[in-house]
Amino acid sequence: MTTIRDVAKKAGVSVATVSRFLNGNGYVSQEAAIAVKAAVEELNYELNTVARSLSTKKSNLIGLILPDITNPFFPELARAVEDVALTYGYTVVLCNSDEDPKKEKNYIETLKKKYIAGFIVTSNQLDTPHYANLKLPVVALDRVINEQIPTVVSNNRQGGFMGAQALVDRGSKNLLFLRGPEDFGSANDRYIGFKDAMERNSVAYETVFCPFHFAESESIVEKILQDNKDIDGIFASSDVQAAGALKAAHNLGLAVPKDLQIIGFDGISMGEMMTPALTTIAQDIYKMGAIAARVLIKQIEGQPIDNFMNEIPVSLVVRGTTKGAVT
Repeated sequence: MTTIRDVAKKAGVSVATVSRFLNGNGYVSQEAAIAVKAAVEELNYELNTVARSLSTKKSNLIGLILPDITNPFFPELARAVEDVALTYGYTVVLCNSDEDPKKEKNYIETLKKKYIAGFIVTSNQLDTPHYANLKLPVVALDRVINEQIPTVVSNNRQGGFMGAQALVDRGSKNLLFLRGPEDFGSANDRYIGFKDAMERNSVAYETVFCPFHFAESESIVEKILQDNKDIDGIFASSDVQAAGALKAAHNLGLAVPKDLQIIGFDGISMGEMMTPALTTIAQDIYKMGAIAARVLIKQIEGQPIDNFMNEIPVSLVVRGTTKGAVT
């Protein structure tokens, strides 16, 4: 196995010079840098990243904390983060917190010991001071932590309004809004947008807190539809909730969209696979993950950040769970 000493001998420089070049730490003349680079390539030398992290207290690892890997939204988000990170020479470590604060804290403390370069966080289970005091680059993705931490989110309030208005425009007169978890800021913003549309149109509605889980959403919606047969439109805060609502409608023999129109929120690829295909407020999921990765890497590498708040527009994608014509 080629060692750093072999590289130094081949390049005709000291081991310290090779180390400075490989770690990007300290002055190396242009002539020496060319010689070391040529020696590394000729000898096919691979830097021991573990040893490097021990000496520099840095690594090329990025921690990505997700709340629920079973929700299709988050793997799609992770794909974008990973794609961009790899192009910059970083490796993503995926952490599924299950919305458990203890599990999340354990991930953070463990990865800090591995000299993690920074974190992208899509979970808000830990309090703000914990992240603010990490002394590591952090980016909040899909939810806000505080004003000091760069954030990438969709325009959730805009999306809430658009989804509600789309149902009203297609003739729904009694709506049900499936809110997300009560402490989830993005879901609350979607509710604010929904309520704005309801007040503007003077349409009857009810809301219910509902987790972002298929089976629980199915159960909650089925009970509500049994109790209130006037509901003719459902706007869900996530596509997974909407899938549960669609199953509940099927269980009760309701025709979608004839008897009941349904709109989700996220734009995950699974929505196209449903029958009927799901109308949704689509987030640009890949763009969100890609921007988060780039913003974090800029922090890691000491580059200036243009925007601390990156709010991405959303769009209405009309499919089979709503009527195509606007009344």
